[in-house]
Amino acid sequence: MAFHTINGRSVAYRLLGAEVNPLVVLAHPLGMSQAVWDDVIPALLPRYRVLTWDLPGHGASQAVSGAKITPADLAAEALALVELAGVQRFHFAGTSIGGVVGQQLIAEHSDRLLSATLTNTGAVIGNPDLWNTRAGRVRQEGLAAMSQEIVPRWFAPAAFEASPALKAGWCTQMGRGDDESYAQLCEMLGRDTFTGKLSNKNAKVQLFGGSEDMATPPATLEALSAELDGAPLEIFDGVGHVPAVEAPGLFAEKLLAVLAADLGDVANHGVAYATGLETRKQVLGEEHVARSTANANSLDAPFQQMITRLAWGELWSNDDLTRRERSMITTGILAALGREELTLHLKTAKRIGLTEAELRQVLMHVAIYSGVPAANHAFALAKELGWGE
Repeated sequence: MAFHTINGRSVAYRLLGAEVNPLVVLAHPLGMSQAVWDDVIPALLPRYRVLTWDLPGHGASQAVSGAKITPADLAAEALALVELAGVQRFHFAGTSIGGVVGQQLIAEHSDRLLSATLTNTGAVIGNPDLWNTRAGRVRQEGLAAMSQEIVPRWFAPAAFEASPALKAGWCTQMGRGDDESYAQLCEMLGRDTFTGKLSNKNAKVQLFGGSEDMATPPATLEALSAELDGAPLEIFDGVGHVPAVEAPGLFAEKLLAVLAADLGDVANHGVAYATGLETRKQVLGEEHVARSTANANSLDAPFQQMITRLAWGELWSNDDLTRRERSMITTGILAALGREELTLHLKTAKRIGLTEAELRQVLMHVAIYSGVPAANHAFALAKELGWGE
């Protein structure tokens, strides 16, 4: 876990995975913490970089002070952390109030989103009286006492049967939160809604909900779908308010399907140039791509467009292999052939996160199957580029 100061307040976050992979930002529900994603993250990391963080006064993030919290404040916090990751566009997934953060991003920053997955949330959640009453009770009674009443509403009965300690664990987690921060977020949910703010935003959105969710039942998700111009909605049978905790395997599978590059009808239409360009920037770095584009003239500009569509669209954007696996394949082929691009892809292998042992095995395969001189040249070049001790 790391910490970053945003608007004078310390925010706890995790940034995991290789920097060349597409970034996925995950936002947790009210009263919980970024730990809700712990059983989902391992399924994402082979193909994605993952950013999670604790909302104000939750987990290890500092409590609020002063002015009331707004959805714009929470979205700005997410964007500040994305800046640390050094990317412009990213995937987003959020549950409950995390989904409210996602709605704010869709409403005001849709150009930054590769996709938005909103789960167990709504354009309107509950009503102002309910939230204001809860805020008042939290300030008076405290989260530790209130948790005994609130936590059981998060999960389907089957989840408690499968894990008897689930309630006590999350009651303990919730009880450690800051009362005032939680109260202000309650008031925000009662005050700030997204009715009429989400249409025509040109964002790729997927909605998920739970059949046993008492806080945001399927009808709430159906209303949100309508606000989002009919965004697709799937309800998980037998799941409550927090699918990442109750059904992490199912949730990870569904989320990965949303995150995968939309290659469309490849056989008949190919991959969009924009898809290849996005991947090329992620893998090689924006500076390299900018130089290649700037150096192109009338002779090779069509060639640059072709390799962006084919190499980076059809191949590197495809999700059948991870970018780590593609890096090893590409490095081995270029080493065997002695091609000029080997230097670039040895540098890229470092960015992707290949270990010294993995690169050594790639080049030893080259020695056996393509010849010792080719491998010897590749080893020497890798050492020049800083590989090895």
